[in-house]
Amino acid sequence: MFYNQLLDATSQEREQLFNLPLIKAGAAGQVSLDTYIAFLTEAYHHVKHTTPLLMSCGGKLPEKYEWLRNGMAEYIEEELGHQEWILNDIAACGGDKEAVRNGTAGFATETMVAYAYDMINRVNPVGFLGMVLVLEGTSVELATLAGQSLQTSLNLPNKAFTYLTSHGSLDVGHTEFYENLVNQIEDENARDLLIRSAKNFYKLYGDIFRELGNRFIPSHLQQANA
Repeated sequence: MFYNQLLDATSQEREQLFNLPLIKAGAAGQVSLDTYIAFLTEAYHHVKHTTPLLMSCGGKLPEKYEWLRNGMAEYIEEELGHQEWILNDIAACGGDKEAVRNGTAGFATETMVAYAYDMINRVNPVGFLGMVLVLEGTSVELATLAGQSLQTSLNLPNKAFTYLTSHGSLDVGHTEFYENLVNQIEDENARDLLIRSAKNFYKLYGDIFRELGNRFIPSHLQQANA
């Protein structure tokens, strides 16, 4: 099945992402409150584009991908409003959610979002599924664990972790849905593009954590945990 080929082809990039110092520290509950809020801030600035990206992807797909357009519509129903969960989590952490809403993303986040729009509008909308693989796969593997660890270490209420804990559990079901979608892609060029796109999105998403790590993790600890 193509889904398994996709996972195999991107295993190195996925492993590199999961081994980033900040991600490992988060999963172990070893980051500060300021770091967690900074992560949520960047998450808000890319998650708010999820629905527009899904809509754009669905609209750009040719007729032969009508089944995939229907899949994008189902994703939209699931993803609507998730950026508000993040803002509420920030508020529960004592942060200023309106400042985040009206603020700007870091360079790495802007770059990943720009690449997603470019993939849809200039290259091939099928390539957007690379971003879906990366974000949902990361949620399933890490989000719930990180949420539990951070809640314990930071002593925060449940309402400060709705994005991480809910997204992790939601995306377990999304994984099977995604697998069924990509297994229907028969065109070899589209498959090759999706693999290349996913590799790039792993790098781009990882850059967000590298950028945050440079701000919040001392360089000697980054090297020790790399």
